[in-house]
Amino acid sequence: MNPESPCPSCGYVRQSTDQHVHEGLCPNCGIAYQKWRDKSKRLNEEPSLDSVQSSLRQSPRHSFSSSLANVFLSVPESVPTPLFYGRLFILIIFSVWGMYFIVGGIDWQRIGGSFLHSVILPFHEFGHVLFIPFGRFMAILGGSLFQVAMPLALMFAFSLKNKDNFAAGLMLWWCGQSFIDISPYILDARYRALPLISGNESGHDWGNLLTMTNSLDKTELIAYSAFYIGSGLILVSIAWMGFILYKIKKQGLV
Repeated sequence: MNPESPCPSCGYVRQSTDQHVHEGLCPNCGIAYQKWRDKSKRLNEEPSLDSVQSSLRQSPRHSFSSSLANVFLSVPESVPTPLFYGRLFILIIFSVWGMYFIVGGIDWQRIGGSFLHSVILPFHEFGHVLFIPFGRFMAILGGSLFQVAMPLALMFAFSLKNKDNFAAGLMLWWCGQSFIDISPYILDARYRALPLISGNESGHDWGNLLTMTNSLDKTELIAYSAFYIGSGLILVSIAWMGFILYKIKKQGLV
């Protein structure tokens, strides 16, 4: 320590007459200069109790939201130009197609007559078979359950495993459309008038499900809930895919 520097504890300045005291110690208060500095440095670097408690309260939430953003908003390091514009074209098509379903409301002719209904139908029927071991109720519900769960599972697979959030957004769109697809079926529960594969109204999934649960009086509520959930998922998926493409373009990854 410089002889003219004051003691960091008491402020005493060493004098020439203090040569009998070790230069590393303060002649006035006796502290060891270096140890004092080291201790002060550690105290300055260590967070206070309040800051630690605040960090413990905030960091899990912040960490969780950051982790979600890192997973579901991540983009690849580079994207070939043709692929980028191809996906932009797909986004436009699915945005228009999604609005077609949303604006049309629960219209069986529009929903059941869609090409996508024919694509979904095999998954719906497979769901019945898949859930047979869980009893009659689940076997009946399994058709509608599987047709909405399957694209949702693919969404997580694309996002978590393949790191492809645009494709995951498409799967979320499909999940939303699947909800819309079952809404006319639910709405028909009281009347059982829609054409069925079995050709027998006794095989009407939602007619049976709502009868078994004494919920036929809630038919409209359940049907419109399914429709609005599907509509919301479609809108979220469009925004998600759009943000992914925007982020890729903004970061110059094309």
